[in-house]
Amino acid sequence: MSIANALNNAISGLTATSRSAEVVSSNLANALTPGYSRREIALSPRVLAGNGGGVHVDGVSRIISDTVLADYRLSNAAFAKSSVTFNFYSDVEAAIGAPQDSGSLSSLISEMETALIAASSRPDSQVRLRSVSESAQRLATKINTISTSIQNTRTNADRLIEGQVTTLNNSLAEVARLNRQIIVEKANNRDTASLEDARRAVVDSISSIVPVREVPRENGRIALFTQSGAVLLDGKSPTKLSYTLTGQMTPYIDNSSPQLGRLSIDGVEASQADMGLFSGGSLSELFNLRDNYAPSAQTSIDSLARELHDRFADPTIDSTIAAGGSGLFVDAEGPIDAATQRGLAQRLRVNPAVDESQGGEVSRIRDGIYALTEGDTGDSARLEKLRQAMSTSLPFNSDLASGSGSIGTFASALLSDVSSRRLSNETLRTHDLTLQTSLQDALLADGVDSDREMEMLLQLEKAYAANAKVIQVVDEMLDQILRI
Repeated sequence: MSIANALNNAISGLTATSRSAEVVSSNLANALTPGYSRREIALSPRVLAGNGGGVHVDGVSRIISDTVLADYRLSNAAFAKSSVTFNFYSDVEAAIGAPQDSGSLSSLISEMETALIAASSRPDSQVRLRSVSESAQRLATKINTISTSIQNTRTNADRLIEGQVTTLNNSLAEVARLNRQIIVEKANNRDTASLEDARRAVVDSISSIVPVREVPRENGRIALFTQSGAVLLDGKSPTKLSYTLTGQMTPYIDNSSPQLGRLSIDGVEASQADMGLFSGGSLSELFNLRDNYAPSAQTSIDSLARELHDRFADPTIDSTIAAGGSGLFVDAEGPIDAATQRGLAQRLRVNPAVDESQGGEVSRIRDGIYALTEGDTGDSARLEKLRQAMSTSLPFNSDLASGSGSIGTFASALLSDVSSRRLSNETLRTHDLTLQTSLQDALLADGVDSDREMEMLLQLEKAYAANAKVIQVVDEMLDQILRI
């Protein structure tokens, strides 16, 4: 009986050593595989009829810190969120341009002021008057471009929302499928580590869209919730999200617009409270960009356009302008008032009366926008008033800049506001990236260490040889008995 036990012990040792070698080889093969969790074999003494029966392979476990993984996923969401905001304000800042850059908003305002100064010194010069008209057109076009850029950013955010909702649905369906497969494999006593790694990778990809919290359930499956408690998956079927693409955004589409795309959860339109349950990742921040940040930026550039329009529409500067009318700058769609200011930055144009390409005459900049006849070619009074309208400190009609100042001051306040927001979000994004990187490093610390695995392989080689030696000795002992 002792010889039989020795043989059983050695055979179980060979089995355990072989299985351990399989685990080590898998670790080494996946040392550079993203998302791979290091495996360790679990062994325990085996008892047969009250006696030692060798070693039992209890299973293979994945080595990963659940706490670090949970924090890492939350850091993914935070970084994705701050990246959305940072990228938006960076784009708006680039559209406005730095003051020292040619073609920036500030430089075009300075260019127009310079053109007015030059025309004031030579009011008889058609070339200089034409320069005023052309510089005004470039300034209006720049304001149009900034507004278009803001709306294009909203349109892009709308498309990204649709894409992320699709990705989220597909990923949740994949997690549900892996849950079912893991349950089946566990029921058949088969290793599920690879399936769990695949499931972890899918959940990691979800975590940048919404901050996700994983909760273990029976039989190896998991449930998923947002950080604020919304159910994403808890059972056989995941929550189904849907979103209808808005299309090309315009300044006139806001939260009250029926055509604005909205999120639905299991077929029911999400309320404001429901949307709060998804906050913290890129998805919610894209909604904020589309519905809050971009409209606020649009309001600011519309205010600049209104400021520019009103300063040149003052009848005290040009007596040919009727009260409430337009001067050098006009709204392409009609008269301007508080109700029609939204979107003005996209509609701002130079008055056709001074645009030679539309049959206008640049001399009207000097003589009066709506002058019926050419005036004194040497009269620079209106030109000087136009210059003063740009450079003189006047009360602002916007919340963006308080007090009073010139058009250049208003543009500087606009750029300063955007730059300040970009900088604060850049700081936040850098912090989020640092945290994400440190948590990723912490996860990697539990990953595969090739040197350690090679040491383990050498130990397994010795253990295998020792168990094989036991079998050899038992075989020799049995041979001796049989020869008696």
